[in-house]
Amino acid sequence: MNDPDGTAARAQQARDTCPFLTTKQAAFHLGLAPSSLKDMRSEGRGPVCRLHGRAYYYHIDDIEAWSNARKKGGDHG
Repeated sequence: MNDPDGTAARAQQARDTCPFLTTKQAAFHLGLAPSSLKDMRSEGRGPVCRLHGRAYYYHIDDIEAWSNARKKGGDHG
């Protein structure tokens, strides 16, 4: 995936130094538009998130758990 603004690098740095990702970082990690993740959050369909002050943050483990729960096809058990 192309990363012209360095979002992937910042997401990797966040994983290495802090397990919380911003909405933009979490959306990039999941291959979604930030607006899609925001819509999913408001509808209660997205990964678990936390409100810290006025900003929402996603723990990398919650993102992975949410993604893994949506596996389809293949031989994943």
